[in-house]
Amino acid sequence: MSEERPTRRDLMKPVQLLGFAFAAAIFGGVIALVSMGFFQDLSNDQRAHVGVVALVVAGISFIATLVIIALLMLAVDPAQIAKPVDQGVLLPGDEEPEAQPPASDTPRA
Repeated sequence: MSEERPTRRDLMKPVQLLGFAFAAAIFGGVIALVSMGFFQDLSNDQRAHVGVVALVVAGISFIATLVIIALLMLAVDPAQIAKPVDQGVLLPGDEEPEAQPPASDTPRA
């Protein structure tokens, strides 16, 4: 196994993020096609309507995924981009977990 840790820059490559958004759009479009009965016996006008709705759903899911990913990327400090990632990106690195107070045996009223 390699001891090399990926940097945040490696984790946030634009092509991979666009690929993820494209995959979400394809998933949304296929779900819309299947749920509206595109693969059943429909007339040509109904198939065209279902295709348009599926394209709209795919476009909305593509744009929404890009916006959500962009907002999540704003949570990362730019000064931290070149540092290797040892744990979750949004977890604090230096802080110790707070100790829980001991549970008392007497119930509160």
